[in-house]
Amino acid sequence: MENENWKFGTKAIHAGVEPDPSTGAIMTPIFQTSTYVQEYPGKHKGYAYARGKNPTRDALQRNIAALENGKHCLCFSSGMGAIDAVIKLLAYGDEVITGNDLYGGTYRMFTKIFQPLGIHFHFIDLNDVSNIEKYVSSKTKLIWIETPTNPTMQIIDIKACSEIAKRNNLLLAVDNTFSSPYLQNPLQLGADIVMHSVTKYLGGHSDVVMGALVVNDDALYERLAFIHNSCGATPGPMDCFLVLRGIKTLHLRMERHCFNGRKVAEFLNQHPKVEKVYWPGLPTHPNHEIAQKQMKDFGGMVSFTLKNATLEKTFQFASSFKVFSLAESLGGVESLINHPATMTHASIPKEEREKAGVTDNLLRLSVGIEDIDDLIKDLNQALEKI
Repeated sequence: MENENWKFGTKAIHAGVEPDPSTGAIMTPIFQTSTYVQEYPGKHKGYAYARGKNPTRDALQRNIAALENGKHCLCFSSGMGAIDAVIKLLAYGDEVITGNDLYGGTYRMFTKIFQPLGIHFHFIDLNDVSNIEKYVSSKTKLIWIETPTNPTMQIIDIKACSEIAKRNNLLLAVDNTFSSPYLQNPLQLGADIVMHSVTKYLGGHSDVVMGALVVNDDALYERLAFIHNSCGATPGPMDCFLVLRGIKTLHLRMERHCFNGRKVAEFLNQHPKVEKVYWPGLPTHPNHEIAQKQMKDFGGMVSFTLKNATLEKTFQFASSFKVFSLAESLGGVESLINHPATMTHASIPKEEREKAGVTDNLLRLSVGIEDIDDLIKDLNQALEKI
């Protein structure tokens, strides 16, 4: 039931999914099983043990691959599980070039888990990707980027990174979580691996933790699939079912996230108590012209700093909302406010955080799909209190 000419909304609903042959059920069943009966040893219907393969997960993987215009997808029990698998492609002595503005969990994994095992990471400013060339050596194996970055929304030129990677025989992996496949497709811009925290926009309802990797290269897929099965960070069928259900409205949700994100960014950008707004759709945003080229729209993630705000005042502001909820994560239908320095990015040393602009007065919004008038009213009442 797949057609490569389908538009995004049709793929979101139908790609990779078939009615259940035994009952005709239009929704993919939840195959809640750990093992499968074999006719005789080694002869089965494609499934032997559920860590390796599960029909519900297979349907989800086909669906996500189609959305990213990719050939293969692997789903993991979390986004961190997906990142872990990518770094396990490397060996002792290898080097990775990455950005200086990363999700705190990614930074923590790179520095606290893999660096002590002999893999070295260069955290550099990627607003100008020509900086990469200075760090490439015979030991370099991977370029890892987020774009837009978490939380300062840096826009990194995927195509330019890809050209550098190919010239130097490196892998390029792109964390596409903030954009979702609806807004940006890194494989088409030359990336080798696309990573998603499926927890966020793909699931979309704050009820699942999951990760995914999408690739086109068959040999790379086989290497990642081996790690996937061997290390076991695989999601359960109920979570896969929930994400399949969430994806069916991804295109509709993203349209509203983008609309609301624009209105919120424009409101904050003209407010006298706001110092700086980070949103790729603003013409003044660094690399805005690159965002215009590689993104369909600019998303629902907005960060901003409060003018002359102490940490205590920032905390008071973050705790004074009625519609926005103070919480980690992002990409759900509900609007969230987050204080990166003490929440999502607390694992990054203060000095390193502040180099990338993650200051104590920075706040990150995941703008949901509520009525925009209520969101603006809520922001306005909170700003009036400081």
